Amino acid sequence: MTIPSVEAVQQILDPIFPGLMGVRLLTLDPERVIAELVVRPDLCTAGGILHGGAYMAFADTLGAVGTIVNMPQGKRTTTTDSSTKFIGSARVDTTVTGESIALHRGRTTMVWQTTVRSAEGKLCAVVTQTQLILD
Repeated sequence: MTIPSVEAVQQILDPIFPGLMGVRLLTLDPERVIAELVVRPDLCTAGGILHGGAYMAFADTLGAVGTIVNMPQGKRTTTTDSSTKFIGSARVDTTVTGESIALHRGRTTMVWQTTVRSAEGKLCAVVTQTQLILD
């Protein structure tokens, strides 16, 4: 299995929703994906903290990227299940970091757990998702 470079996957993300959000990949391994996201005002709630949907979309992207890295060529993936626990908050004009770890890497499904942390390292959210691998 050939692992694509961070730059190659970032080029795929840039013109679609993750690029619009500002997701920036840092590390790409078969069992771990790390990325960061600047908390911009347009990603926040009225209180100036990162919107829950932004946490979820950020984490969903990392789990999908991890699955893509592990899939055979010619396959595609979709999220079938996602569970989010909101624990803390991240303020506007800071950067959050997401780390997605493979809990299961099967032939037809993969399960990823993503932790999102504030710039200070405070846990903000934990997202567990299942990815289905399709022909």
